[in-house]
Amino acid sequence: MPTSFLEIVELPDGRIELRRADDEGSLVTLNFSEDAKLFLHGQHVEVAKAMLSVGVQMAGKLAEGDTSVEPDEDGPRVLH
Repeated sequence: MPTSFLEIVELPDGRIELRRADDEGSLVTLNFSEDAKLFLHGQHVEVAKAMLSVGVQMAGKLAEGDTSVEPDEDGPRVLH
């Protein structure tokens, strides 16, 4: 992926997107349920920023050839 500035945007419908600053297209979209928003006491945007920040860091490591995180076999994976 070419280097560009990324931005995190909260859309009018409540979804949170990671996208390139010079593009309206979404790279990643997060959608918190109302239950999750209540559980997080309205701090879901801060949680989304943290999630996306770690994701971008991991993507950078993978792009640099760090293969310490190997994907599992086919099928659903529990990611916790």
